[in-house]
Amino acid sequence: MEMEDLTGIGTAVAKIAELGREAAKLDLIAIEPPKEAVGLVPFSVGFDRENSTIVDLSPFAEKWRTHPARCRGAAQVATLASFIDLTNRHKTTHSVIFAATSWPKPSLTAVANYHEKDNGKPGHNDHRVHYAFPVTDEFAAWMAQDAKPMNQQDFAAFVENRIAEIATATREEEHIYADLFQTNFATPADMMMLSRGLEVHVASAVKAHHTLSSGEREIVFTEEHDTKIMVPGLFMVAVPAFLDAIPVRLPARLRYRVSSNGVAWFYQLYRWKELLRAAVIADLAKAVGDTQLPAYEGSPEA
Repeated sequence: MEMEDLTGIGTAVAKIAELGREAAKLDLIAIEPPKEAVGLVPFSVGFDRENSTIVDLSPFAEKWRTHPARCRGAAQVATLASFIDLTNRHKTTHSVIFAATSWPKPSLTAVANYHEKDNGKPGHNDHRVHYAFPVTDEFAAWMAQDAKPMNQQDFAAFVENRIAEIATATREEEHIYADLFQTNFATPADMMMLSRGLEVHVASAVKAHHTLSSGEREIVFTEEHDTKIMVPGLFMVAVPAFLDAIPVRLPARLRYRVSSNGVAWFYQLYRWKELLRAAVIADLAKAVGDTQLPAYEGSPEA
């Protein structure tokens, strides 16, 4: 055997011997927790005799895990259906749902490892499924312009671009809101006719405007021949507020202001936050029914 090989073997043996001497300095101590120590199981620590210190062995043990000790983290889902399916996959007998039902941040949060109810044992409370009710582009567009004045041309274009989101009011809606505001609902066709009439008279001055006995209003534009346009008092917006959700029906009051600069148009969605909360509560009820979990309005412990 060559001298170089003997040197290599000697180095390896020396290293093994050094590791053995180092290991001999460490004692393994098993600790049995007292019965009153809730949630603790027997564990071991190392005692370094040379330095008289306790050595935490858990970092070494964690390297050899084939899977985590428990589930933790928060999954973010994009639809109510996914929230229900994933919650059903991870729920236990102690899981719960928390709900924030008000604008601007409605959400549902399922806590899979929540505190135990029967024996009072606390849970880790850190394995969650979160659904943040993602707002649709259609709903965001109506929210963005709510109660904000637009010039005649911009308002006419806005109505035409979103005419598919304007619905015919039901008899019940007419009974509730038309009676409340003492005016009539416009149909989608009425709103389209209004927008096209406004487009024609963008450059025309307003000669007069009146409120009729029906609650509708009448604007007279000055041209070679005076032209009248009927302005309805109400129209119904029907758009899905959240991704994959059924449309929310929002009554809107149609308003305008006449000034020397022309006519400023705007709409006001009536109590839309209350109607939106009702839609969120309906989704919460579906989640509770499909998961069979208790629900609470609020947020879980941090």
